[in-house]
Amino acid sequence: MRYDLDDLRLFLRVVNEGSITAGARRMHLSLPSASARVRSLERQAGVALLVRGRRGVRPTPAGATLARHARDVLTRTALLESAVAGYSRSRVAQLTLLGGGSAMHRLVPRALVSFLRAHPDIDVTVSESRTPHTVRMLADGEAHLGVVLDGEAHGCGLRTEPLGDDSLVVVGQAGGVLAGRGPLTYSEVAEHPLVGLDAGSSLRRWMEKHLGPHASAARHRTTVADLGVLVSLAAAGAGLAVVPRRAVDPRQPLDMCELREPWARRRHLLAWGVPDPSTSAATEELAARLRAAAASDGSASDGASSDGAPSDGDSEGPADGAPPEGQDGTA
Repeated sequence: MRYDLDDLRLFLRVVNEGSITAGARRMHLSLPSASARVRSLERQAGVALLVRGRRGVRPTPAGATLARHARDVLTRTALLESAVAGYSRSRVAQLTLLGGGSAMHRLVPRALVSFLRAHPDIDVTVSESRTPHTVRMLADGEAHLGVVLDGEAHGCGLRTEPLGDDSLVVVGQAGGVLAGRGPLTYSEVAEHPLVGLDAGSSLRRWMEKHLGPHASAARHRTTVADLGVLVSLAAAGAGLAVVPRRAVDPRQPLDMCELREPWARRRHLLAWGVPDPSTSAATEELAARLRAAAASDGSASDGASSDGAPSDGDSEGPADGAPPEGQDGTA
């Protein structure tokens, strides 16, 4: 038994309106045409579907059953049409952007908001990735752009350019133990209770790699997964925290000190994958948005390098702004 979808739509309109006349009007049909289509449905079903009266119509038990299933059929048909239509929409590009935990805190989201609003026809797949993995993905042509750490990506052979400071600082409650203090070593910081990121986070793993056996000396009162939460805990006096400078909102009331360790001075690089002519314009545009996002934090740097290393004018040094997390190669 075959049912015409327009006949089912008409029948639902008639049932909902309680009138063949009103149902016909909703479907932009004449009354004779609508009546004929309803009678055809009844002949096809072999049973009366409507009880007709002077005040209108109401469905028979068979008609109510037909109406219920017709709603399901039309809903699923609409979903089917929408799903298939998605494949017919042309897309200018499909980009893949990788970055470590610190880049994902504020830098990447800020760039994405701007880019996606300006380019509704371009999709971007974003994944958190440590620098060594990001470099491999870019070299293999499996990603278009990556935000990586300079110390981990040096000499990788990819096209790179300085993007901004990602140095680590120590933060704590305003007027607390950091008040009036100058730069501190990690050993001095670890004399106080700390709050930190989860053990599996990129920044925590990156720090432990450089601290070696001294990493276990610190007492962490609690660990969390989010850099914003971590900074808030430190500002509230729960403990000191070591975070990227860019993770700190300058309007937030807290004390901040430099971390006097060579490994605390880090920079982000923007790394490019294998050139893809089909997405080159979109990739350039996304790169521009990342530069703008870094500059808005006051952490962008002038100069560029094509061999994976910062130019001479980009020696490491603290700058305003550094996003969360970095790991054995987190960007």
